[in-house]
Amino acid sequence: MKVSFIGAGPGDPKLITIKGKELIERAEVVVYAGSLVNKDILKYATTAKPEDIHDSAGLNLEEMEDIFRKAKDDGHNVARVHTGDPSIYGAINEQMQVLDRLGIDYEVIPGVSSFQAAAAALAQELTLPELCQTITLTRAPGRTPVPDKESLREIIRTTPTLVLFLSVSKLNEIVETLKEEYSDDTPVAVVYRASWPDQKIVKGTLTTIVEEMAKTDITKTALILVGEVLSKDAKASLLYDKNFSHEYRAKK
Repeated sequence: MKVSFIGAGPGDPKLITIKGKELIERAEVVVYAGSLVNKDILKYATTAKPEDIHDSAGLNLEEMEDIFRKAKDDGHNVARVHTGDPSIYGAINEQMQVLDRLGIDYEVIPGVSSFQAAAAALAQELTLPELCQTITLTRAPGRTPVPDKESLREIIRTTPTLVLFLSVSKLNEIVETLKEEYSDDTPVAVVYRASWPDQKIVKGTLTTIVEEMAKTDITKTALILVGEVLSKDAKASLLYDKNFSHEYRAKK
């Protein structure tokens, strides 16, 4: 048997990979993050019996270990379904440690991250020529701390395209910190529940975004994107320049 950690995507059930969908269809046991994963994903769980489909939102690690152990005893494959891509804030490492101890094989199936879905919702390229070629994914400290070396003040020195997870409730203090490196008119977008039917987008600048957000009821499940790329005001890349040659196209 095997445990497959599957990225279910950001919300839209059609954004799961074909491989992830097929593994859910074949799994005898499904454990899904019910607080974030769209429950329409469970329509793919055609092999697992209802009693073998578990919402991990109310489970602790020991309870999940019991599910994994029973699945091993029964010789059943497990689809462990996470939101977005499991490699980003997925809390899969501690589960893998349990599986290592139990001698259970596992794999990771990547998924579409919410930051990618947010960029798609904005119809936005996050790296633009001569503006920014670096994307930084991070979060503000909360109940889960952030190492001092990764404090927001430290990582914004190069003014990257910044994507903040799990931080919208601290928008006011985040904006004040960002103003230390970014200009006041730097574009900001907040994307709530990217790719879900109730998706919302709030746009502004470091000067206006707090005021714009005050008009909404958004307090969680949203990403903050910051950077000059959001202005879309950039030079064209060299990739399609007729005077730029590469191995697939000769210079004209």
